[in-house]
Amino acid sequence: MTSKGLLQSDELYKYILESSVYPREPEPLKELRDATANHPRKFMATAPDAGQIIIMLLQLVNAKKTIEIGVFTGYSLLLTALSIPEDGKITAIDMDRDAYEIGLPIIKKAGVEHKINFVESEALPVLDQLLTDQENEGSFDYAFVDADKVNYWNYHERLMKLLKIGGIVVYDNTLWGGSVGTNEDETPEFFRPGRHLTIEFNKRIAADSRVQISLAPFGDGITICKRII
Repeated sequence: MTSKGLLQSDELYKYILESSVYPREPEPLKELRDATANHPRKFMATAPDAGQIIIMLLQLVNAKKTIEIGVFTGYSLLLTALSIPEDGKITAIDMDRDAYEIGLPIIKKAGVEHKINFVESEALPVLDQLLTDQENEGSFDYAFVDADKVNYWNYHERLMKLLKIGGIVVYDNTLWGGSVGTNEDETPEFFRPGRHLTIEFNKRIAADSRVQISLAPFGDGITICKRII
C-alpha cells in the first residue's frame, strides 16, 4: 500500500490532502498523525481523507453513541470523539493497548477522554456482551470497523442488531490495496489472504437487503452502510 492510496499518482493524492484535507484537519488529529508517522505499522492508521468523510457522516446522523472495532493509535477514535456531543460515548475495542497509549496523551490533551470506554479485548465477546442487554439493541448511531478481516461479517451481523434504523457503519480497507480488482497471480503473496476475505465480504454486503451501501475509494477503500431494516 503506497502513500497515494488507490489514486494514480502520489502527486494527485498529495494535491487532495494539501488542498482540502489538511487545511480542515483539527490540530489534535494532525498531532496524532505525526505521532504515528514513525510507527512500524503506520499503514494501519485511518487515512486522513477517509477521516474527513467520516466526520461528515458522524454529523449527518447526529451520532452520540458509537462503537469502534480496531483502534490502533486512535486517529479515527479521536476524530469521532471530537465530532460527537460532550455527553457522547464511544465503546472502543482493541487487543493492543500499547498502540492506543501512543495516542492517549493527545486524546487527553484534546479533552475528550471522558467520551471513550476503551476495552482491551477481542471484539466478538464484547459485542456479544452488549447484546445481552436488550437496551443496547438498536441504540447505537454509528460504528467503525478496522480490524481482523476474517471477522468482518461476524461483526456486521452483530452490528445490525446494535445499530438503530438509519445508523451508519463504516468498514475500512474494503479494496485491500486495490488487489480486489486484480488477478490472483498478479497479487503479492502478502495481500492474497486478505484479498479473498475482502472479496467475499464485499459480495455478501452487496447482497444484504438490510443496508444501503457505498464503496468509496478513500484511503484503502471504505464501505459505508446505512441500516434501513
